[in-house]
Amino acid sequence: MPTFVVSIRLPEAYDEEFISLIPRHRDFINRLLNEKIVEVYAISSDRSRGWVTMNGDDAAAVQAVLEQFPLYHYLHGVEIDELFIFDSTASRFPHISLN
Repeated sequence: MPTFVVSIRLPEAYDEEFISLIPRHRDFINRLLNEKIVEVYAISSDRSRGWVTMNGDDAAAVQAVLEQFPLYHYLHGVEIDELFIFDSTASRFPHISLN
């Protein structure tokens, strides 16, 4: 299954509705992580940008999942790019310790 990286921009200011959706959004992201649909979820320290590495059949399938994000209405500048290579330490076997 192809892997995609999604780049997003978050709003400059957060209203009460945005804040109230965060717990539901985090629960949804955690479910996608457990289901291995989302591999990596990251938000910049200034909370202006985010990156999500996702598995999907194609960009349209990834877009369909994104549209289910509780905070999707607030995201802008969404870009979906299919990756040719996705390698990380998390996907490798753990180092063996002889202790």
